[in-house]
Amino acid sequence: MKVVGELRAFREYRLQVAKAQLIDELRREIRDERVLAAIARVPREAFLPEEMRHLAYENRPLPIGGGQTISQPTIVALMTEALQLGGSERVLEVGTGSGYQAAILAELAREVVSVERLPRLAAQAEERLRRLGCNNVRLFVSGDALGWPAEAPYDATIVTAGAPSVPQELVEQLAVGGRMIIPVGGRDLQELTLVRRTNDGFTTEKRGPCRFVPLIAPGAWQPEDPFD
Repeated sequence: MKVVGELRAFREYRLQVAKAQLIDELRREIRDERVLAAIARVPREAFLPEEMRHLAYENRPLPIGGGQTISQPTIVALMTEALQLGGSERVLEVGTGSGYQAAILAELAREVVSVERLPRLAAQAEERLRRLGCNNVRLFVSGDALGWPAEAPYDATIVTAGAPSVPQELVEQLAVGGRMIIPVGGRDLQELTLVRRTNDGFTTEKRGPCRFVPLIAPGAWQPEDPFD
């Protein structure tokens, strides 16, 4: 039993070293120290299958099952920073996935409403968030709906799947002056796009290339694999 305990402690030590190295790497691109502190507090390994936890702090996306991934930490940080959260916001997350991004948002916003299309992923994410004490996150299975209009308007929205264009349904769920970060482009390659709702509509600002799984919803992409 002593050997098992020592091995567990060594693995935990290696994870903490890797996390510190990742934060140093992220600091080259991320200026918001609150975002970096949130990433440092949230254990990414808790959102991965057991056999992949040793890879938690590699700066790359990782599979979580169902044809979905947990996003690359750099992308998580860039998207979170783009929302400019101050702590008082209600945030909508479209695409809960593993729950990792929701946990980061929970550190930085007053309330997070997160929606997931796949019930199995939603149940797993809800259990992880509960264990971590993320009590300001509410998670819903969205079905065919895009976003969660029943709780609108939101101060900020983050979309963790790629859309062919900016969905008007999600713009309408933003408060005027609200911000949305969303990957927009083809099914395999997109551009991170910052959307700001105005009194007359919305503006967009490109923030760099990215690659996300497709946003499956009316007005976005249609399913084409057995996981959908």
